[in-house]
Amino acid sequence: MKTLKVSAACLNQIPMDWDGNFARICGAVEEARGAGVDVLCLPELAITGYGCEDMFLAPDVCIRAGEVLGRILELAPEMVIAVGLPWRHHNTVFNVAAVVCGGDVLGLYAKQNLAGDGVHYEPRWFSAWPVGEVAVTEICGVDVLIGDLLFDVGGVNLGLEICEDAWVADRPGSTISAYGVDVILNPSASHFAFGKQQIRERFVLEGSRAFGVAYVYANLLGNESGRVVFDGGAMIASCGELIASEKRFSFKDWSLTMAVVDVELSQTKQAASASRVVEVEDYVGLVRVAHEWGEGGDMPSDGIERKLWCKEEEFSRTVALALFDYMRKSYSRGFVLSLSGGADSSAVACLVKLSLDFAVAELGESGVREKLSYFELPEDSGEWMGELLACVYQASDHSGDETEDSARSLAASVGAEYQRWDISSLVDGYTGMVSDGIGRKLTWEEDDVTLQNIQARVRAPGIWMLANIRNGLLLATSNRSEAAVGYATMDGDTCGGVSPIAGIDKAFLRHWLGWLETSDMDGIEPIAALSKVNALQPTAELRPEEYGQTDESDLMPYPVLDGIEKAAIRDKRAPKDVLALMGKHFPDYDDELMRSWVIKFFKLWSRNQWKRERYAPSFHLDDENLDPKTWCRFPILSGSFAKELSEL
Repeated sequence: MKTLKVSAACLNQIPMDWDGNFARICGAVEEARGAGVDVLCLPELAITGYGCEDMFLAPDVCIRAGEVLGRILELAPEMVIAVGLPWRHHNTVFNVAAVVCGGDVLGLYAKQNLAGDGVHYEPRWFSAWPVGEVAVTEICGVDVLIGDLLFDVGGVNLGLEICEDAWVADRPGSTISAYGVDVILNPSASHFAFGKQQIRERFVLEGSRAFGVAYVYANLLGNESGRVVFDGGAMIASCGELIASEKRFSFKDWSLTMAVVDVELSQTKQAASASRVVEVEDYVGLVRVAHEWGEGGDMPSDGIERKLWCKEEEFSRTVALALFDYMRKSYSRGFVLSLSGGADSSAVACLVKLSLDFAVAELGESGVREKLSYFELPEDSGEWMGELLACVYQASDHSGDETEDSARSLAASVGAEYQRWDISSLVDGYTGMVSDGIGRKLTWEEDDVTLQNIQARVRAPGIWMLANIRNGLLLATSNRSEAAVGYATMDGDTCGGVSPIAGIDKAFLRHWLGWLETSDMDGIEPIAALSKVNALQPTAELRPEEYGQTDESDLMPYPVLDGIEKAAIRDKRAPKDVLALMGKHFPDYDDELMRSWVIKFFKLWSRNQWKRERYAPSFHLDDENLDPKTWCRFPILSGSFAKELSEL
């Protein structure tokens, strides 16, 4: 019986962190070597990091990637390792996986299908390799084959699909399976999105079943370069059965998923299921390598971590990991937050709390200290949140006692530092100065937006000062629903270095806060103090109390706003179609009222693109993202749907 121990690695890399990325690769290789792994699959572009952007076009990046590959060759000569990197061939850059063994580069498999939608811009930097073509390139001082390759290592045929290759209908695995491939390796850089792991599992299982192979899927991990978050989730399947998988959202530098696969069993099933190409030598680009595998008995897999998180927990874990990585990779000493006591800022505070809780739960206190070794944490871990999060309630004349009590209680509950500032004199100073300048007193009847905005804007300079003093990251608090209609004050509540909730809608945030008040996650306790937050009606608290200001009275009900946004922006429906759809989805509202909301949405959407262009970086969570830098492009100046809206 011929068995192989295969492993998929998830790595938390950083773009162009040459020594750090190599060190993490070394750690994964050494752990795999110690476990007796025969074949190790590392992620796509693991040497450089996936998020190098236009630096992939810099010749030096490929040169340095090749140098790092040369250092990898000697790490474990007895092991077959597949590792991703960019490679320049004939002045064209390709996304490749180098397969190495015995101190040699056996060849470079080049990606055939490039991801060019949503957050992906691969066709900007890479060229897709033509199916069935092979060329010769020089790397690590020797000539090797590059292209559409199949590797024969000691009688075991290894094929590859790189990430997007497996997501297309005509995937490479369907071609190479005709040549009796035994193991398919998939080095991926697959970003997080809600519910995406179930889709990945399907193509891994279907690939292993349809092709009669052992399928090894590896992925990147963590917040690599700012906006995109990788959730790991390595998997190994054999002949349609998942035999090993890894828990997602790990805070570790790397994690390995291992299993023992029976190659002869796969070969038997292939023989029984379909006719094959008899002469495997006919496959263009076949690379044969002399290598003898050990013979061994059947062994169990190392285990399956197959928990499919609910959306609430996926959101919690994704943003928590993203914040932790963003902090340490920017060498910030925690976070600063203007805490209003409302839903948005309270959600951000809770996400910082979860970030530390999840890290400690997985890494332990010593592991967290090591991750944050660039500054000194208090001896007592109970004081860490006070070190990592400073919250300030900035009261104006129109702030209410309930929101202040909510902010104070929540800060105490999560263990954050809490301060109360009074901004009334600052508001009065600016208002008086401008009134003197224009020769009249500002009034709510004539200057409503102006008087609201100044309250939000005067909160910014002081909170930026505190962030500077603490060397911390200032967190912005605007959500996606507000971004859609520009319901935010530029240089006010949009201030910050990162915007953790700009990718999620307000209706879900309010639901999530209710869920977080009572739910625990693997021992992470609920945040009971959210009861005060959840009892409040969302309001900006910028008008006098007698105006009865709420967010939804200013805009429209948040579920309606989010429904219009999905139809208009995600699904690209015309205003008349959106109106018809909303009438069906929300039949309890008057037709004319719904018409006014649809018109309001399209007008506000069109005139506020400039605000979305200026938002702090946010985290990509799904295909409803409005971030113009990674997902949703719209002109700053446009016709603003004038003709379309006139037809309503």
